[in-house]
Amino acid sequence: MKYDVKLDLENKTEEYSFGYVAKQANGSAWLKSGKTVILATVVIDETEVVKDDFLPLTVQYIEKTYAAGKIPGGFFKRETKPSDFETLTSRIVDRSLRPLFPKGFGHPTQVTIMVFSVDQESDLQVLALNAASAALFTSDIDINRSVTAIRAAKVDGELVLNPTLTQLKESTLDLYLSGTKEELLMIEMRSIGSEEVEVEEIPEPVLDPIMDPTLGTVVISKHVSNALEEEELIEVLDKTQKALFEANVEYEVAFGPYQKEIKPLELKAHQLNEEMVAYVKECHLDAIKDALSQMAKSERSTALRQLRKKILELKPEWDDVELELELKEAIEYVKREFVRSQILEQRVRADGRALNEIRPITIDTNLLPSAHASCLFTRGQTQALVVLTMGGPKDAQMFEGLTDQGTQNENFMVHYNFPGFSVGEASPIMGTKRRELGHGNLAKRALEPIINLDGQTVRLVSEILESNGSSSMATVCGGYLALKAADIETSDTVAGIAMGMVSDGDKYAILSDIMGLEDHDGDMDFKVTGSKEGITAMQMDIKLGGISLDVLKEALYQAKEGRAHIIDIMKKAEEEIEFNDGVLPSTEHFHIDPSFIGEIIGQAGKTIREIIEKFEVAIDIDKKDGKVKITGKNKEGVQGAKEHIHSIVNAPKKEKIKYEVGGVYEGTVKRIVDFGAFVELPDGTDGLLHISKISKNRIENVKDVLHEGQKIKVKILEFKGNKISLEMAEDSI
Repeated sequence: MKYDVKLDLENKTEEYSFGYVAKQANGSAWLKSGKTVILATVVIDETEVVKDDFLPLTVQYIEKTYAAGKIPGGFFKRETKPSDFETLTSRIVDRSLRPLFPKGFGHPTQVTIMVFSVDQESDLQVLALNAASAALFTSDIDINRSVTAIRAAKVDGELVLNPTLTQLKESTLDLYLSGTKEELLMIEMRSIGSEEVEVEEIPEPVLDPIMDPTLGTVVISKHVSNALEEEELIEVLDKTQKALFEANVEYEVAFGPYQKEIKPLELKAHQLNEEMVAYVKECHLDAIKDALSQMAKSERSTALRQLRKKILELKPEWDDVELELELKEAIEYVKREFVRSQILEQRVRADGRALNEIRPITIDTNLLPSAHASCLFTRGQTQALVVLTMGGPKDAQMFEGLTDQGTQNENFMVHYNFPGFSVGEASPIMGTKRRELGHGNLAKRALEPIINLDGQTVRLVSEILESNGSSSMATVCGGYLALKAADIETSDTVAGIAMGMVSDGDKYAILSDIMGLEDHDGDMDFKVTGSKEGITAMQMDIKLGGISLDVLKEALYQAKEGRAHIIDIMKKAEEEIEFNDGVLPSTEHFHIDPSFIGEIIGQAGKTIREIIEKFEVAIDIDKKDGKVKITGKNKEGVQGAKEHIHSIVNAPKKEKIKYEVGGVYEGTVKRIVDFGAFVELPDGTDGLLHISKISKNRIENVKDVLHEGQKIKVKILEFKGNKISLEMAEDSI
């Protein structure tokens, strides 16, 4: 294939071919980068125009398994429903392309992105957006701006733009930006993982850590999340944004010669009826204010609908389908103008809050007695019930991405559900929607850096019971508290807050903890999660165009202040948690001196089996570093097993005796079985006293002669590998 454009960008090369394939689409771009090949197409319906105030854009990102030389797994050997990665990538591309379309564009538009070949080091989300933008830019639709993406990573403390997937796995930062040459449109950021660091502390009367005799202190391993401080994030954004803007200039210059002739398309008329606007302002502004005081979306919609009905009764000449739509637009315009001017001029929000004020918060933990852990987090009129379930390694979600070498296991899952009743809508509950998947993914990215599950599987399910803004952030807060209600160790306390902004060009106001009305009528939706010290995840969509880094910095620090307020409330609730001890599985991790492992396991595994059976637990021991993991159905059993192991470690160590055949020693009967008895010798070693060796006379039942705990003298008969055969000494009984 002949490529029309070749671009050498930061750490990668992209080659494009236009019009060679998919010629009947309104626009198409064939992109090759490394071994990755992607086709993006754009098709519009030129006849139909959707009349309501909505852009009918659909983006579908599709991966073909043959692109990596694979056949689909499972029973059906063809691609079926989209994977989570495909859905999330479709959302990213959609959110980036949507701002490019002119106001009034109502033609149904389909963007399809197909991956035909894959390079295991390629960033498919960046390439997918770049290919889609190229197809749109060179199409016959009147769009003359390119939007592209860039990803930033931090490897060994150094900023890397457009990293390979290997570099991204080694990074502590994943920052995805999309924008045009003038405007930043979207940010997605997450801190990756946590670091295990060794810290020295004064010894406490426990044996969990490893004592370092050279320092006289206890060396403890702690997990610390890689949360990013606000100042550092601003610095990274500054460098990344400049590279993004420069790349867009290159794209537009290179793609310009391949643009098709623009087709004239009908745009929806968005001319406001000024007469209606003036009438509503003059005669019904108080009614709109009353409607805004009913902050729930369903209540507000009902009040505004009743106002429209009342006006039509007063103005029967407007009782026409087209005029009623114009009246609806006029009421919406007056409402939006009032909300925004009140914020900008009076610095007061529709519900009376100050700009940085957080709505009242209530928290209930472990209110579901049969669940492992749960939290009902309520902030204003947003309410999330987050339920946690713990499992083992086999409960992890198996998946295989196109760039993965093999099957992967996901042992931390966050599933977010948004039923219609949460906003007063009579809608059926269907399959998982893109928005639900995206919100769950954001909450997962927020919480993942602060936990170290060490083989456990944890599933969080967030049921949104009521929503008036920022239910995803309620999921983060409720999710953290559900983790604590399950007694899962975290490296920090994490909360989430949704920020907004209203701007008229000269003035702007940044809003903390936005509600649905402010999200709808505002200019920015900015979700930030993190601890008091730094950010673990972030998502921002800008509606008004670009945003300066100074304003963004102000928003980040105001979000930090809001997070701190929420975290203080969460910590108080954390202190009052009562665990569901009857149903909550428990896990303990601690270290022992590796030299004691043999005694804990016992001869042929006898000791460790006894501990497992007695306390009903599972025990994993790392023989190299002495790390012990105990898992059980309840805390009591796990704690009992831990104390039993400590008693073995703390017991005075018996000096090993070199036994000889014919030697006589005093032992203790430890266990009686049908065929004899196991006798513990002076140094703790076990030997078998067969029933035929107990007495010269034949005996039918060992218990007729011996009992457990009895002191007897035995003679060594022979050694068979690690086993010792005994006989009763003549003067023993």
